[in-house]
Amino acid sequence: MQILATLATLATAAMALLHLYILVLEMFLWDTPTGRKAFGLTPEFSAASKVLAANQGLYNGFLAAGLLWGALLGSEGTSIRVFFLGCVVVAGIFGAATANRKILVVQALPGAIALVLVLAAGGAPA
Repeated sequence: MQILATLATLATAAMALLHLYILVLEMFLWDTPTGRKAFGLTPEFSAASKVLAANQGLYNGFLAAGLLWGALLGSEGTSIRVFFLGCVVVAGIFGAATANRKILVVQALPGAIALVLVLAAGGAPA
């Protein structure tokens, strides 16, 4: 059971790192060649949507903070991890449906795997 708990914590931390990376891409690199390549944007679109992307990046930062908080609390953070991983999965499904199907594989699927690991390691949250 300890191995499963460790895997759940590592998966949660990996999701936090992914969302920190997305924060950097959206807040700081959106209107650069790196950001445009990551999201398949034209220079005109990235320039016009830079402020909106920064706002979106901030929300990804909040997801990362919540995931790190839950991971650092260990088993005491099960409810927190379930909530934030649930948010990641819902955001990934919505993003895949409205923006780019790739988001389903990049965000929703890894979030769902982490969520299953957390639930398996700690049972249902209290």
